[in-house]
Amino acid sequence: MTMELRHLRYFVAVAETGNLSRAAEKLFIAQPPLSVQIRLLEEEMGTALFVRHPKGVRLTAAGESLLPEARYLLDRASRMKESVTGSASSGHLALGFVPSASSTVLPKLIRLLKKAHPALHIELREMISSEQAEAIAAGHLDAGIVRSKPHHLRLTVAARMADPFCLAMTTQEARRAGDLVELRSFADHDFVAFTRHKGPAYFDQSIFLCAKAGFSPRIRYEASTVHGVLDLVGAGLGVALVPSSCSLLGTSGTTFCRLSQSAVIEALMLLRRKTDANPMLPILADAVTANFSDLRLRMSKVLGR
Repeated sequence: MTMELRHLRYFVAVAETGNLSRAAEKLFIAQPPLSVQIRLLEEEMGTALFVRHPKGVRLTAAGESLLPEARYLLDRASRMKESVTGSASSGHLALGFVPSASSTVLPKLIRLLKKAHPALHIELREMISSEQAEAIAAGHLDAGIVRSKPHHLRLTVAARMADPFCLAMTTQEARRAGDLVELRSFADHDFVAFTRHKGPAYFDQSIFLCAKAGFSPRIRYEASTVHGVLDLVGAGLGVALVPSSCSLLGTSGTTFCRLSQSAVIEALMLLRRKTDANPMLPILADAVTANFSDLRLRMSKVLGR
């Protein structure tokens, strides 16, 4: 088999969704041909790229190594096409984002950017914070919406919004708990958690916050998306520590309560390289700053702060 760009697109889609069926839907192809192409790519690479399990697939060490390179090659191919067609003059942004920002930050941010620059080409990639930092430093991304600031000399934070943890629970339980809760009073509750490999910093900070409150959370259920976590909470399967911005998602049957004391100050940040000539980055920073300001106002109305 001769490797083609489409094989890399298939690989990235499966890696990002963690599921062959969802990747096939995203690519608008049937699952069996996708499975065959992934298997052929693994044969071409001479190693397994995914470990199959009942709920989907996860990357092997070789797959983890290939993923940033595949993204880089696809990005370069896209930019090459733009330079030939002349669309590059309209502006280009390759923007990463953490999963929890997909519903709270991205919709308005993209509308702001498109309203000001209709011809702007925006490439979006869902990645955890550490992956974004590596991709930005390497030039594979222009900027990213992250939740943890890496110690990297080439990177800087262009905008920041405090997004401390709150406790999500059913509306009925929230009526008993009140608006301001002590986390330690929920030590005997079941917890719903965000899958660690999808957001290690998010997961680890939640565990740390519970440890500071004097207990280890009894995690009964996990979900790979914030919406999934909140759906399980709304179904009465447990409580969950989530960023305060999640209160804006309007999940039916779920209420968000502020913590009386938070040892972990979670934040959303716009990360970029310190030196970068892309003229769209200052425009992006202004749009993100405006977006963060709007989010803070909306959060204060929901959570009463």
